Amino acid sequence: MKLNIKNILAALMMLATLGQALASSHREAPLIADDPLADNVDVYAFRSPDKPNTVTLIATYVPLQLPQGGPNYFSFGENIRYELHIDNDASKPGDEIIYRVEFKMVNEDPSTFFNIRLGKRNLKMTYTLSRSDNGGQSFITILQNKVVPPTNIGQRSINSPIGLGKTYQQLVNEALAYATTGERVYVGPSDDPFFVDLGGAFDLGDLPRQSGNARDGLACKNVSTIAIQVPIAFLRKKGIGGAPKNVLDPNYVIGVWASASRRAVRTLGAGTESYTGNWVQVSRLGMPLTNEVVIPVGFKDYWNSLTPYQELNDNTLDAFFYNPELALYMDDDLFGAAVPGFSKLRIQRNSLGAFDFGNGKDGLFGLKGSAAVAGTALDDAVFGALLLPGPGKPRSVDLWPIFHTGVPNVRPYQLATGKGGNPLAAGKPFIHNFLPNGGDMLRLNMATTPTPRNSAQFSSLGIVDAAVRGLTDPQYNNTNIQWIPNMDGFPNGRRLEDDVTRIELQAVSGVALAAIGLWYDDFNGSNPVTADLLDVLSYSTGVEANDLPFKNSFPYVALPHAGDGDCGGTVAGSGNRNQDLSGGISGANETQLGESTKIQAMSYPNPFTESANIRFLVESPTDVRIDVFDRSGKLVQSLVNAPRDPGEYEVRFDAATLPAGIYFARITNNQGKETQVLKLVKQ
Repeated sequence: MKLNIKNILAALMMLATLGQALASSHREAPLIADDPLADNVDVYAFRSPDKPNTVTLIATYVPLQLPQGGPNYFSFGENIRYELHIDNDASKPGDEIIYRVEFKMVNEDPSTFFNIRLGKRNLKMTYTLSRSDNGGQSFITILQNKVVPPTNIGQRSINSPIGLGKTYQQLVNEALAYATTGERVYVGPSDDPFFVDLGGAFDLGDLPRQSGNARDGLACKNVSTIAIQVPIAFLRKKGIGGAPKNVLDPNYVIGVWASASRRAVRTLGAGTESYTGNWVQVSRLGMPLTNEVVIPVGFKDYWNSLTPYQELNDNTLDAFFYNPELALYMDDDLFGAAVPGFSKLRIQRNSLGAFDFGNGKDGLFGLKGSAAVAGTALDDAVFGALLLPGPGKPRSVDLWPIFHTGVPNVRPYQLATGKGGNPLAAGKPFIHNFLPNGGDMLRLNMATTPTPRNSAQFSSLGIVDAAVRGLTDPQYNNTNIQWIPNMDGFPNGRRLEDDVTRIELQAVSGVALAAIGLWYDDFNGSNPVTADLLDVLSYSTGVEANDLPFKNSFPYVALPHAGDGDCGGTVAGSGNRNQDLSGGISGANETQLGESTKIQAMSYPNPFTESANIRFLVESPTDVRIDVFDRSGKLVQSLVNAPRDPGEYEVRFDAATLPAGIYFARITNNQGKETQVLKLVKQ
């Protein structure tokens, strides 16, 4: 419909809250924004690709750390309990396993304002790791007084003889430890593994940016990371032994969430502080983006105070999942025109000519109690009224269970393959991570085989990619239970590489409904791969990968950015010189360096399909070398190795014969000093 002024104002008021959104947990709620040391950032849970008999759990805290943010660099905090929670028993609510990390800080040389000098460290953190196997009733210490690596301040502080005299990788290696109960542990700084265009998201939902100039707003930012690699045998439900019966074995489902808690009372003195009172949860995280995208600003602090088990019984919050605000901007009858970036994302208003999933509509509720849903998950006799709680709650059948219970391998939650056009019929068994006794958690079926990260079949679209394969690929579009690549991806757990912003926006636009046979409105009864479905599958926020490649082994996260590196100088993309160089080219990947730099470079388009152009500006005579590497560090092309006089030059990276993925162009000057690295994404 045509928006009038009243509709536009209403849309803008709702969009104003979107500035809290699409950034995972980076200052997502008013109270926790004032307490960064206790702020959950992200949670990840995945079967370890190189050690598939283990699951890696990662919780990050303290968002948006600038590498150069001294002299009091951010780290973990004292008087805070950082906890990773695991639920593995669907028969009772509550945690079965809890890992708790607590920190102490010392200053080894209080006489200096430097953080590191002559082998001594100030703001030096050590931690104790404890584990509970009875839901928090008691804890045992499994790692004690382990040193946290320092902030990656720079070469002089870390590498030189007047600093610590070690490489940062050596410090990380020293920080790796085994707990007395066998878990592999890393606690310390890392690059922020999340990736999203923060600038576009905050600018009233400009994803992808209408200018085409998308940037990862978390590039060059660090976080404080807790990573624990746990044998599957430790995590599965008690009494369950042996190998899983198949990749959907319900006995191998776990729920994972993280929290931070403080004492209720803080007392300040002359340069001192003390804490008393009960422990109070001030932050939590399970599924990414819940408290950002789904929960409105007036309830965000309340949501942070709840456990998932309390949340499951809180009917107040359910309404935000039944009728999500984001869906308003994916509906042309409401406020779709207010967010042009979401133009490819349109929900089903007349699926199969009968079902309306627009906000305030009934979705599948009209089938409640009918013979059509008998024996399915929508039957009150099977799961009660969880999935069809009432009229006017259309997303109770997809978004609510994805966030609150996980998905069961029960009709209708099987792929449309084999259903013969009836979405309620039995189809291709697809996913079972059903754990209905808690609210918002990452749910992971540990029986699902990990997809190798170097496989041509690996996709950052996780379950969305697996669904497409199960619907269209002759190798997988049968009705057998079988492993499909990327079944181990979000929202079946969460891998570091998963593009969760893109996946969740696709989910809000109804991609999960389409996967089970509730096709988009333009389905004409023949080919379900319609223009609307292709639009949703091809949607991109413009940022689809992390700014640094992940490691192939534990703890998998990249090293933290250094304070004396490019990221510790001018923030990428700021400043007029770089804007002049890019000339407003759509999709540019650009970096501005410090005043001593003799070369500036950028690439376009980015992402690209067959080739990308690298344009570089030489400020004074110098030799220029540009090499392109793949994610494994293998050199794939040398583009330039010659002297250059001042001026602007351009070279082409021809990747037509190379596989899709992430590449890195390294530009060096005549001293062999690496001046900058550009990330190139081939689609």
